[in-house]
Amino acid sequence: MKLAEALALRADAARQVNQLQARITASARYQEGEEPAEDAAALLAEAGSRLGELEMLMRRINRTNSATQLAGGGTLTDALARRDVLRFRHKLVTSAAGAAAGEGQRGVRQLRSELRMIAALPVAELRREADDLARELREVDTLIQRTNWEADLLD
Repeated sequence: MKLAEALALRADAARQVNQLQARITASARYQEGEEPAEDAAALLAEAGSRLGELEMLMRRINRTNSATQLAGGGTLTDALARRDVLRFRHKLVTSAAGAAAGEGQRGVRQLRSELRMIAALPVAELRREADDLARELREVDTLIQRTNWEADLLD
């Protein structure tokens, strides 16, 4: 099995656990004299089983990520960390540029006597940096996706 397939299975298993949790919550109490919609104890046991499968799958995915070397150096785990930080950095820089440009702020200066708002940060420079970060993020993400389809899942 390829790593990408295991990642899809992990996402599906997590969705199933969330759905089971909602069903358990809905069936955990019922009114006296009525039957519950579903057997909460059976659902709880099924969720426990799914969580065990999910844990094993996650362990294998993590082992594979740690052992898979990338062409440019480093492991897949390193690339995942890089992608996460690039996402945070892009969001930070984009947010800072938007705030400095006045996006989302109410009130526009109506009269010359009103005080002007001045940008404390270089908006154009921040937007260029955000574009560079977005490009780098796409490149890292493409490398990760390609590797996910090439790497075999470890036991």
